Amino acid sequence: MSLNREKYLAFVTLLEQLRSDATTTQIVAPELRQRVATLQQFFGQQIVPLADENWRVQSYQTEMSKQLRLLEIDVMFFQGARQASTVQTRLQTISDRLTTLIQYCDAILQPEAEGEK
Repeated sequence: MSLNREKYLAFVTLLEQLRSDATTTQIVAPELRQRVATLQQFFGQQIVPLADENWRVQSYQTEMSKQLRLLEIDVMFFQGARQASTVQTRLQTISDRLTTLIQYCDAILQPEAEGEK
């Protein structure tokens, strides 16, 4: 189970880095779009194959998949933003969605930390 934990932790690291960059730097739309694509690729290749028989983990993975698709749409809206206030609103929405994804990962990792199966 340690390898699974490492993959979730790596995913959380990617999510946190993107959230930090989206809120503290002047990130440009093409870079943001590329990094979201990288997140989706990592999720599809590293996280989805960890299909757990635990229904709770499966539920979180389903929600994470949905949130990643919505994140892609958020980035498209960000690309279309022209006014500074709209850009900031879109970046906040993206940050919030990344926070949700991080919370889902934390929820999956939590039982392992408590020694539950």
